[in-house]
Amino acid sequence: MDDHTALIVVDAQQGFDQVEWWGPRNNEDCDQNIAALVNEWHRLSRPVVFVQHNSSSPLSPLHPSNPGYALKSYMSGTPDLLVQKTVNSSFHGTPDLHSWLRKNAISIIVICGITTNHCCETTARVGGNLGYTVYFAIDATHTFDRADLEGGMISAEELSRVTAINLHDEFATVVHSRELLNR
Repeated sequence: MDDHTALIVVDAQQGFDQVEWWGPRNNEDCDQNIAALVNEWHRLSRPVVFVQHNSSSPLSPLHPSNPGYALKSYMSGTPDLLVQKTVNSSFHGTPDLHSWLRKNAISIIVICGITTNHCCETTARVGGNLGYTVYFAIDATHTFDRADLEGGMISAEELSRVTAINLHDEFATVVHSRELLNR
């Protein structure tokens, strides 16, 4: 990792703490791992991108009119770029992430945030397809249990494991935060 490696923190927003809306989650260490990465990137003066989801549903905790829209308190310091989006991929927001990365000669991205199998995974896939070297900090993401198509439930832990399998060696290199912090 070097000064041309950007940390992209996807949707680390307070609304994801509303268990009654989202349901059970995995990885209780996610927030502390994201905070450690953000602090390290700021300490080393490496590029940091915060991404914020703007839900179009007024009922969503992530709607701009709701308190849950705010970034989590550990999202400290000023990011080099703040991307606002209404879809899953951080590459489909405003301002344009891809243009900003290219303008700043950034070819390596590290992805962390919420949720593992939605906006984080989608950002990793698009980033890989655009030619970036992508590191996916699996323990600096979390997700929620989801209903399957047959009416059963798939645990957040299983969804996270499958995301890691889907991404690794195809769209990204799946790593743990400590590997990134020790480089």
